Amino acid sequence: MSEQIGIIGAGILGLAVARELAARGATVTVLDKEDRVAAHQTGRNSGVVHAGIYYTPGSLKARLCRDGVALLREYCAEHHIPYEEVGKLVIASTGAERAGLRRIAQRARENGVPGIAELDALALREVEPYAVGVAAVHSPHTAIVDFPAVARRLAEDVTALGGSVRLSHPVRALRETAGGVQVLAGDARLTFDRLISCAGLGSDAIAAMGGHAGDVRIIPFRGEYYKLTDSAKDFVRGLIYPVPDPRYPFLGVHLTRRIDGEVLVGPNAVLALAREGYSWRDVSPRDLRDILTWPGTRRMAAKHWRTGVGEVYGSLARSAFLKAARRYVPILTAQDLVRTSGGVRAQAVGRDGGLVDDFVVDVHGRVILVRNAPSPAATSSMAIARHIVSFIPA
Repeated sequence: MSEQIGIIGAGILGLAVARELAARGATVTVLDKEDRVAAHQTGRNSGVVHAGIYYTPGSLKARLCRDGVALLREYCAEHHIPYEEVGKLVIASTGAERAGLRRIAQRARENGVPGIAELDALALREVEPYAVGVAAVHSPHTAIVDFPAVARRLAEDVTALGGSVRLSHPVRALRETAGGVQVLAGDARLTFDRLISCAGLGSDAIAAMGGHAGDVRIIPFRGEYYKLTDSAKDFVRGLIYPVPDPRYPFLGVHLTRRIDGEVLVGPNAVLALAREGYSWRDVSPRDLRDILTWPGTRRMAAKHWRTGVGEVYGSLARSAFLKAARRYVPILTAQDLVRTSGGVRAQAVGRDGGLVDDFVVDVHGRVILVRNAPSPAATSSMAIARHIVSFIPA
């Protein structure tokens, strides 16, 4: 492969795509508007390497997550990036949640997740001594990693393979021609044989520039977190999750040990007031107009407004986070939780108001658009990269 290929987005997915293409002989150029790699979703998530226990068997998420875990684990070992299998407990706090828990165990086995065990109330405390519940599913190989460190190493690989990573180069316009794709990035005018957009929160803008707005839009949901104080960190050994609501792609407030030793409590899912709306103070009238005028947003709100009200309350009241955490670790007190930074999830929403769950990649001539790559996209990034590259003729 000797093509000149541009990649928009220096998050972990864009960099994984660039590395995969460069290793196959393409000349790659990564473009990003920020002055560093992994500035948004990659650098603001909890660092969990998902094992694939939730996803519909046969879906892209299920297949690429399992493949991605293996590739990521091998890559981290090769480059001495800390990677720790701390394990995950998905806990049913009531008998009514047992059926959902059984479905998770069944899905995990169908997806080939190793080591899955169904535990009773006593056995789950052998894994997490301070946790409570009526039953749990244990995924011992679920891991944690520093995804920004992985992204930085991928960027080094791209450069070593002859590619370039151009930061502070926002894409302002693009046009497909008979012979390639012309891109205006910052003050640079560039021409590529192909262009691949891995723009995350900015993917709608890139799609619109190319004349491919389509029938989905990215709606930003802010995920807010607290962290446990130093005196409370030892109450959580690994990862403690609730049984998720099957109506939503979000997993609910959970407790997550990070690779740096911090323990996070969160996230919630609040409609952000800007595409990069990391707090209530971040408001973009233009972004808000685009979000609210999309028919899918109104239809989504009509279906789920009660849940939305609850999420807003949780955003404003630490007591809501504490209540969610104490459901699984009752020893925690309000003094154990300290507000910390959060992130924004790029969630694709259809015109009908449906929350798009699976990965979505669209191909339009010489332009490939990643339209939906939510969690576990970081886990799956190297496998998604191979999937995307498969659309390019050898």
